[in-house]
This record gives sequence, structure tokens and C-alpha cells, in this order.
Amino acid sequence: MSREHPRRRPRALSPLREHLRDTFWFAPTVALVLVFVLWVLADEIDAWIVDSLRREGDYADIRALVGIAEDAKTIITTISAAMMTFIGVVFSISLVAVQMAAGNFTPRIVRIFIRSRISKLTFAVFLATFLLSLLVLTSYETEADPRDVTAVPLVQSALTLAMVGLSVVLFIAYVTQTLQLMKVGPVVERITKESFGVLVKMPLYGADGASLPDEVARLDHQGRAGVLRDVHIARLVRVARRNDVVLRLIPRIGDYLVPGMPVLAVHGRRAPVLTGIRHAVSVGAERTFHQDLGFGLRQLSDIALRALSPAVNDPTTAVQCVDRIVAFLAAVADRPLGAVHHRDGRGRVRLVQNVPDWAHLVDLGLAEIRGSAAGNPQISRRVLAGLDDLLLLAPPDRREPLLRHRTLLVQAVERTVPDAADRGFALEPDRQGIG
Repeated sequence: MSREHPRRRPRALSPLREHLRDTFWFAPTVALVLVFVLWVLADEIDAWIVDSLRREGDYADIRALVGIAEDAKTIITTISAAMMTFIGVVFSISLVAVQMAAGNFTPRIVRIFIRSRISKLTFAVFLATFLLSLLVLTSYETEADPRDVTAVPLVQSALTLAMVGLSVVLFIAYVTQTLQLMKVGPVVERITKESFGVLVKMPLYGADGASLPDEVARLDHQGRAGVLRDVHIARLVRVARRNDVVLRLIPRIGDYLVPGMPVLAVHGRRAPVLTGIRHAVSVGAERTFHQDLGFGLRQLSDIALRALSPAVNDPTTAVQCVDRIVAFLAAVADRPLGAVHHRDGRGRVRLVQNVPDWAHLVDLGLAEIRGSAAGNPQISRRVLAGLDDLLLLAPPDRREPLLRHRTLLVQAVERTVPDAADRGFALEPDRQGIG
């Protein structure tokens, strides 16, 4: 009997939010706009302070504020001159580190750097500090007579110094995170975390016993060619509810689409005229984690295969990837797979989205690694232990793919390893590979 997990209502801005997270320009741009608004407010406060003192005739205090601000001007001038150079040096070194990590693991981990909140926040604060220092320098006046001074950028100077302090703190956090990108453990753990995030957000409803009305029409892809990144679930559900039909997404998330390929099948009593569909399907240059259930397994498998290549020969890294692959497969072992049913507010199915089934996920996570494990006892022992664990967790109807991979692995080891003692060692399950 299939079990339904709690349904999560789709969020209308979810695709837009995820697409902005895959860019590196949005956060710095917002920070520059906000720091300009903050500078305007600080300038108004500085002008109000001087105006209040002038109304009270307290020119001695104005002269004191001018002296303090002049001392701060020297610091801010130094900050303005050094900040852009500092930004260039820091991020040049960081990009070299990311390039090395991409070469050691897989080019797809570059998106971890792009999506990193610390990276974006650090870059945004650095640029905002540089812009603020330039704006503050324009607020200094050359009037020597306190009676002629209209504003003393005291609050602006204090704000700039606070931004410098924040930049130092973020710089430490940023360097720490960048160094973590060069270690395999944090990288594969980050990929696993994002994979589980997709699993938690996706309302997985089994299609057992579910029947759709007759198919009455198909909608072709009219945009540019690219990888299907995600679909705007809330918009498609609204369109389907408004026309009293059920939409079925024909390709899976991660498939490559070209113009003219069918994307949506319409199920209902008649073929309606659907509007607002074109922009509900998003394609791009590469896959993302937003709605792609198998993307994490793809990355983990890529890292393991590179580690097992003769040029790298790092089976311990592959074992760490297998650990996470087994953990993910264990989490979906008893979940309904194959289709996601998105419902409207009345609980009626309006959108059916195909997702990888159990056999596909097992093949994706283990097939290529198993092919490279025959001559490496550390990997064969770890894969066998993982398969045995999954056989204990999986329902009876899902054991066939696991048994198939186990049989193929044993046969490959028996063909590859001629010595009986070595063969027995390679076929002994071990959760640490060679612990």
C-alpha cells in the first residue's frame, strides 16, 4: 500500500527565487542600492545634527564635530583607495581555489560557490563599503567657518567604519568557506544536503491506482533549446484549474529540450485554449537542484568516477561519495516514486510531474561506480555493504535492482581478480571499504 506524505503547497515565487540564487549579480546589486539609500539617510541625519546645533548657537560643538570628521576623513580616504584592490586580490585567489576544486572533483561544484550565501554577502558588503566610502568623501566640506558648515559627515563616517568591521568578519568567514571547497568531505556533504532539501520540498505522491482523463492535446516547447531546469508549479496548477483539465509534464526535470518537442500533455474532456504556459517552463544551460531529484546522485557519481580514474586513483574519496549515495537511497527506499501529483486548493490533481523511479535512482547512483569497482577492493567492499544495507531497508518489490547490481558486481570481481584469497577479500562487505 502506498503512503502519502504531507503535501507542501507550491510557492509562486519559488522558481524566481531559485534562479536568482544561481546568479552572482543580484545580491551585490541590491546591496549597492541599499547602501546608497542608507547614505542618503545618514546624510540627512548629519545635516539635522548641524542644523540643530546652529539653531542653539553652539558653534563650538560644530567646530569639534568638524575636527572629528576631518580625522575620520583620513581613514575613509585610505579605505576608499584600498578596498577595490583588496576585492580584486581576494576574489582572484578564491577563483583559483574554486578552479582547483572543480578540477579535483567535478566542474558542477562551481555552482556551490555561486549559490553560497557567504560568498554573495561578502562580495556585496565589500562593494557596498567601497561605494559608501566614495559617497562619504563627497559629503566633506572645505568651509573653515562653522557658521557656513551645512553638514558634518559624522554618522556617515561611523557607518563606513562599521561596514569595514563587518567586511573583516565576513572576510574570515569567506576564506574559511572557500578553503572548505578544497576538501572532499564538506563538498560531498553540501551536495547531499541539497539533495535531501529537494526530497523534503517535493510532495512525492505515488501514481498507484491513479488514472488520468483521456489525453486531448499536447503543447510543444517553443523557447530556446536547453536543459529543463524547473517548472512554475503554482502557475500550471492555476491554469489547469481554470480550464478544468489535468496537465502532465512529459519530460523529466534535467532532460534536454529542443524547440518542437512535446512538453505538456493535456488531459480532460476537451482541448482548451491555454495561455500563460510558455513562461511556466524554464530551460537553462545546466541542471539545478530546485526540482531535480537525481541531480545530487549525478554529482556524487561524477566525483567518485573521477576519484577512481587512473589519473587520480583516490578510492577513499569514492567511498565518501558511496556513503552519501547509500544514505540518499535509504531515505527514498520506502517513498512513492515515479510521479508527483500537484493538487489545487480543493485537493484535485491538476499537474502530474514525472520523477525518477526507484530503479532509475539506484542505477544513477551505483551503476557507473560499480563498473569501476571490480579492480578496487576498497570500493567493491563498500558498495557490497551499501547494497546489503539497502536490501534490509527496501520493500520486497524494490529489491530487484539492488540484487541485480550485487550480482553484477560479484561477477565482475570474479572475472577480474584471479587469486581466490584476493577475491574473497574484495567480496567481503565493509562499510568503510577497507576500515
